[in-house]
Amino acid sequence: MKILVSGCRGMLGTDLMRVLGSVHEVIGVDLEEADITDPRAVEDQVAALAPDVLINAAAYTDVDKSEQQEDVAFRVNADGAANLALACRAGRTRLIHVSTDYVFDGKAERPYSEQDPPSPLGVYGRSKWEGEKRIREILPEACLVRTAWLYGKAGKNFVKAILAQAGEKNRLRVVDDQRGSPTYTLDLAMALRSAAEKGLEGTYHVTNQGSCSWLGFAEKILELAEKKGVAVEPISTEELGRPAPRPGNSVLDCRKFEKATGMKLRRWPEALKDYLFG
Repeated sequence: MKILVSGCRGMLGTDLMRVLGSVHEVIGVDLEEADITDPRAVEDQVAALAPDVLINAAAYTDVDKSEQQEDVAFRVNADGAANLALACRAGRTRLIHVSTDYVFDGKAERPYSEQDPPSPLGVYGRSKWEGEKRIREILPEACLVRTAWLYGKAGKNFVKAILAQAGEKNRLRVVDDQRGSPTYTLDLAMALRSAAEKGLEGTYHVTNQGSCSWLGFAEKILELAEKKGVAVEPISTEELGRPAPRPGNSVLDCRKFEKATGMKLRRWPEALKDYLFG
């Protein structure tokens, strides 16, 4: 199977290239090869390469900057997604698009299922939800995969930030009123490969198993890294004072994906240990 990865140099894209390349013919493109906000460039790229599947890992993911750069967020996350869907429709290519837990407002007291109505709080979440809707209008058979709290070897992430801070301070302040499922991009890449191989259509939630707060995540990082002299102080989202609102509950119900593929991702502490020492 020939698979085209958009956003191939990003955190998820890097792992997708690795995971897919061991089994399939994989071609990676990023901004240098084709800007997804340019509909002509996208259409020409897909037509020239003629992939069986396109996996879109390209996105504008800076949650806080999105509040000041709404036009950029929507141009990439909504217009870009629509451009890919149009190119896939023209080329008869299957599309797998990566979306986010931020399409939900986080007010539910249980994990979110695919049937729960999105109600994003900020610009980033709204732009990603708009991208989902536009893909579904253009290409109803597309596969949309929502995930959450990603970290990986390539690029910036929460794990690297905590370890860097722990090297400079003996006390960290971390939010304790947001809950989610830390997800290793290597595991997500393997799940996306399964989605491609099984020809999944529709919307699916995919994260590592289990959940925690950002505080709990930080504590586990420090525990595994044996940073014993570093204390972690809980603070609220309000105290942190970031520009963008964030959902309090980002936990996703992944049973639909597990039933469709027979694949269940590892529990998040196991995946984190592998990330740190594997």
